[in-house]
Amino acid sequence: MGTSLTPDFWQLFVVLVVTSVVLTVIISAALDALVVRLRQRRSPEVRPPQRVRRPRRGDQVSASPGS
Repeated sequence: MGTSLTPDFWQLFVVLVVTSVVLTVIISAALDALVVRLRQRRSPEVRPPQRVRRPRRGDQVSASPGS
Protein backbone atom coordinates (compact mmCIF):
# COMPACT_ATOMS: atom_id res chain seq x y z
CA MET A 1 0.00 0.00 0.00
CA GLY A 2 1.27 3.42 -0.97
CA THR A 3 0.96 6.55 1.02
CA SER A 4 -1.43 9.22 -0.19
CA LEU A 5 -0.10 12.68 -0.83
CA THR A 6 -1.91 15.16 1.34
CA PRO A 7 -2.92 18.70 0.39
CA ASP A 8 -0.26 19.99 2.81
CA PHE A 9 2.40 18.14 0.83
CA TRP A 10 1.23 19.68 -2.46
CA GLN A 11 1.12 23.14 -0.93
CA LEU A 12 4.69 22.85 0.33
CA PHE A 13 5.78 21.31 -2.97
CA VAL A 14 4.39 24.27 -4.93
CA VAL A 15 6.05 26.73 -2.56
CA LEU A 16 9.41 25.00 -2.97
CA VAL A 17 9.13 24.82 -6.77
CA VAL A 18 8.11 28.46 -7.12
CA THR A 19 10.86 29.55 -4.73
CA SER A 20 13.49 27.61 -6.62
CA VAL A 21 12.36 29.04 -9.98
CA VAL A 22 12.41 32.61 -8.65
CA LEU A 23 15.86 32.15 -7.11
CA THR A 24 17.19 30.64 -10.33
CA VAL A 25 15.95 33.59 -12.38
CA ILE A 26 17.34 36.15 -9.95
CA ILE A 27 20.75 34.47 -9.71
CA SER A 28 21.06 34.03 -13.48
CA ALA A 29 20.14 37.69 -14.08
CA ALA A 30 22.71 38.83 -11.53
CA LEU A 31 25.43 36.65 -13.05
CA ASP A 32 24.57 37.86 -16.55
CA ALA A 33 24.86 41.47 -15.42
CA LEU A 34 28.20 40.70 -13.80
CA VAL A 35 29.55 39.06 -16.96
CA VAL A 36 28.42 42.02 -19.09
CA ARG A 37 30.19 44.47 -16.78
CA LEU A 38 33.39 42.44 -16.81
CA ARG A 39 33.40 42.19 -20.59
CA GLN A 40 32.83 45.92 -20.95
CA ARG A 41 35.77 46.65 -18.66
CA ARG A 42 38.11 44.28 -20.45
CA SER A 43 37.24 45.20 -24.01
CA PRO A 44 39.07 48.18 -25.47
CA GLU A 45 37.09 51.27 -26.26
CA VAL A 46 35.48 51.27 -29.65
CA ARG A 47 37.42 53.52 -31.96
CA PRO A 48 35.96 55.06 -35.07
CA PRO A 49 37.05 53.21 -38.21
CA GLN A 50 40.15 54.62 -39.87
CA ARG A 51 40.21 55.34 -43.55
CA VAL A 52 42.42 53.08 -45.59
CA ARG A 53 44.78 55.05 -47.77
CA ARG A 54 44.95 53.44 -51.18
CA PRO A 55 47.41 54.54 -53.84
CA ARG A 56 45.99 56.31 -56.83
CA ARG A 57 46.41 54.92 -60.32
CA GLY A 58 49.36 57.13 -61.18
CA ASP A 59 51.23 56.49 -57.91
CA GLN A 60 53.71 53.61 -57.88
CA VAL A 61 54.05 52.16 -54.40
CA SER A 62 55.93 48.93 -55.06
CA ALA A 63 58.78 48.08 -57.38
CA SER A 64 58.11 46.84 -60.88
CA PRO A 65 56.86 43.23 -61.08
CA GLY A 66 59.99 41.84 -62.76
CA SER A 67 62.56 42.84 -60.12
